[in-house]
Amino acid sequence: MDKPDQPVFDAARFLKSLTHRPGVYRMMGADQQLLYVGKAKDLKKRVSSYFRGRVASPRIRAMVAQIQSMEVTVTHTEAEALLLENNLIKAHRPRYNVLLRDDKSYPYIFVSKDEDYPRIGFHRGPKKAPGRYFGPYPSAQAVRETLGTLQRLFRVRQCEDSFFANRTRPCLQYQIKRCTAPCVGYVAPVDYQSDINRAVRFLEGHSGELIEELVGEMTRASAELAFERAARYRDQIDTLRQISERQYVSSEKGGDVDLVALARAGEHACVQVFCIRGGRNLGNKALYPKIPADMEAAEAMQGFLEQYYLDRETPSEIIAAPSPEDPAVLAEVLSAQTSRRVSITGAVRGQRARWLGLAAQNAEQALLARQAGRANVSKRLEALQSVLALDQPPARIECFDISHTRGEAAVASCVVFGLEGPIKSDYRRFNIEGITPGDDYAAMRQALTRRYSRLKSSDGAMPDVLLIDGGRGQVHEAERVLEELQVADTAIVGVTKGEGRRPELDTLTLSRHGAPVRLPSHHLALHLVQQIRDEAHRFAISGHRQRRAKARTTSPLQSIPGLGVKRRQQLLMHFGGMRGIERAGVEELAKVPGISLHLAEQIYEHFHGDTG
Repeated sequence: MDKPDQPVFDAARFLKSLTHRPGVYRMMGADQQLLYVGKAKDLKKRVSSYFRGRVASPRIRAMVAQIQSMEVTVTHTEAEALLLENNLIKAHRPRYNVLLRDDKSYPYIFVSKDEDYPRIGFHRGPKKAPGRYFGPYPSAQAVRETLGTLQRLFRVRQCEDSFFANRTRPCLQYQIKRCTAPCVGYVAPVDYQSDINRAVRFLEGHSGELIEELVGEMTRASAELAFERAARYRDQIDTLRQISERQYVSSEKGGDVDLVALARAGEHACVQVFCIRGGRNLGNKALYPKIPADMEAAEAMQGFLEQYYLDRETPSEIIAAPSPEDPAVLAEVLSAQTSRRVSITGAVRGQRARWLGLAAQNAEQALLARQAGRANVSKRLEALQSVLALDQPPARIECFDISHTRGEAAVASCVVFGLEGPIKSDYRRFNIEGITPGDDYAAMRQALTRRYSRLKSSDGAMPDVLLIDGGRGQVHEAERVLEELQVADTAIVGVTKGEGRRPELDTLTLSRHGAPVRLPSHHLALHLVQQIRDEAHRFAISGHRQRRAKARTTSPLQSIPGLGVKRRQQLLMHFGGMRGIERAGVEELAKVPGISLHLAEQIYEHFHGDTG
């Protein structure tokens, strides 16, 4: 049975009753599907442009052909229309608008106050706790890098208050020289406060003054022959100088600035956002909005800026390439939102033009990398981002697995996946020692501690997502280790094999308190997790087999000091094999040519333990 003809939209009749006041218009298609939301300073003039003459854009023509009804909301000002438009786009995600998936707040660095030993840590969300908030940073990775720098420079605590209050001995941070152990009183409050003050000055951008102060401290320490203290000041000065050179942007104009650059290739687009605060580059972030292929670049930038900055903390200046379609109204709304003047421009010269060009190059490179044969990986990463509620697709995923045979020759594997798939140069194996054979929890704890202690001490890249082969118990061990090492904002996911080892029944454990999650068998995030888990399993098994084979082909005699190849051969020939050597007494062993009484006692003790 044929469907009844859809009613034809009578544009002329609709336009007759339309007002010239500002407002928002909504184009509706079949079954009241929202096609497009737009704003206008003059509703009648703007909406009429869609129906008068031939529209050049194929996208607009296709959209207009689907209209069956239109709705308008009149506002007092164009600024009010902009806010309403933004809310409707985020709520309904019309297919012909610019759509931005990222809708999370910026992360900050938080410094607590009114404590003997203040904490510095990662923060996202409402600023309710008393203290200072530094940022915003463009991504969680940028915050992690800065927190790592602060620990390396000033050794201040980053642990949660509950963890800090219940310590009876220093944690691993003290052992790897990333904290002065205030939890057990190893540092006086006045000395710790000095470190906090310097960390705050670093976050404020006063690196130059800080370097001069540390030079004076180093000179005084050298004069007092306190060379260890002087060496620490020297290392701090060197690190600060390197960071200052890397973060320096421009001193020609102060204030906080975001550099926003758009790159496009057909239906695909990338926007790079560089965050400059106090003349320092805090990092950048790549975003991939959905933009119709034939939308003009200025309109696309306008749509991106509206969705990205409305309801989000905004810098004093936004420099965009290309320039947005209507920057004045957006600047007015953002100024009202922040209670200070916000400017939006694309016309810059000198150093700022060079930095804007760098942002544009980064956008182009990120877009090329995204398209270079890894479309499937990108979709899987985006699916995992959605499942874990991350603010952007994970750039680094690490997965651990344990392999052993009834506790023998246990090996832990760590495999690493990035935006382009496996990063095999970063794979690692860990031979597990000193635990009860078959204790998988202890094995996982040892592997994670060794891995992330090394990364913390060497300022290596931390993962956005940590996958663990196991369920709630293994996730608990991982959470304990990361808390001990103060690794912040890493999502931990346990992967449990399904009944009968059926892949479609695999479950994910997102925390030790939450219920396991079972994704549909066709879910792209599940496919990615299973791929990485299986790779970790393969890598662990191959390492375990190598270690087991080596143990079984290595003679126990090789570990006895002073027993070389010739003496081993003489022993084996004299007793007819290992069993005879194991049964022999000290006197019998000493009768073998070249075996002294002392060496005979060592051989006997190796097999039977100390007889004394």
